[in-house]
Amino acid sequence: MPLFDLPLSELREYRPERSEQPDFDDFWSRTLAEAAAFPLDARFTPYDAGFGLVDVYDVTYAGWGGHRIAGWLLVPAGASEPLPTVVQYIGYGGGRGFPHDWLAFVATGCATFVMDTRGQGSAGTPGDTPDPVGGDNPQSPGFMTRGVLDPDQYYYRRVFTDAVRAVDAAVSHPLVDGDRVVVAGGSQGGGITQAVAALRPGLMGAMIDVPFLTGFRRATEIVDTLPYGEISTYLSIHRDQEEQVFGTLSYFDGMNFAVRSEVPALYSVALMDPICPPSTVFGSFNHHAGPKEIRVWTYNKHEGGQTFQIREQLLWLREQFKRDDGPGTGRGTWWR
Repeated sequence: MPLFDLPLSELREYRPERSEQPDFDDFWSRTLAEAAAFPLDARFTPYDAGFGLVDVYDVTYAGWGGHRIAGWLLVPAGASEPLPTVVQYIGYGGGRGFPHDWLAFVATGCATFVMDTRGQGSAGTPGDTPDPVGGDNPQSPGFMTRGVLDPDQYYYRRVFTDAVRAVDAAVSHPLVDGDRVVVAGGSQGGGITQAVAALRPGLMGAMIDVPFLTGFRRATEIVDTLPYGEISTYLSIHRDQEEQVFGTLSYFDGMNFAVRSEVPALYSVALMDPICPPSTVFGSFNHHAGPKEIRVWTYNKHEGGQTFQIREQLLWLREQFKRDDGPGTGRGTWWR
């Protein structure tokens, strides 16, 4: 697909009006308080991944509703002190896969925590976490309209809560430095990252790669591809529910989280992306309240920068984790 969205010069200034419900903050405070009523009960079981230089733990913890969420924790073999850590979230349909899928960041000497996504894990990479809650309304195949008539029942209320609790689970491990945690993800994982960057205090940064789950209405108006197309399909049948649907989605829109996030952030965008249109990405980026950078991949679709973007992330991550190193901090330079 050739360039189809706004010109880059306009995208850099694009700051669309946000649609936000007046109880947005109360909704998320209540949601996280309800989740906190369940003990985190994070369990780390040593796992034989066949590695010699990385230790792996098979993780479970209590997410939304106390439901058990799976994950991985990877740390350099023999680590004995708390490490800076990257908490990673997964793209749409994918699961946590296997530990060898997540070696890039642990190769720097930091720890990596990977959250499985409830109900997913049958597209691309396998997952191990069911979603025992549905929603009262019929839905378009996929996850975008599951419970979409009620913010309390909407699927991503559970996922975003799981993701906040994933940070809590990670920092409960003695080899994770709770003061140096960066959250990261691409596509759906990028949208989850954007939400967690606003909802979970104390983070050091966020790497938000070609994010999904932002600018819902514009996305459905300019592309018909999945997953946003699930919303369009649903509304093509349930014609009388448009405002109710977008009212629910406003509680989960990345722009509304971006304006509340003050952590340093590294974004990426692909200008030929028909899945997550560039204007939806720039909408969140331009609303992000904290220090921010964006890497632009002009001739790419939803794959974005791929290995080139990972290189950008590694360099950016090094600078974030080195910020507190130096005399008097009690922390040595960990990056080799």
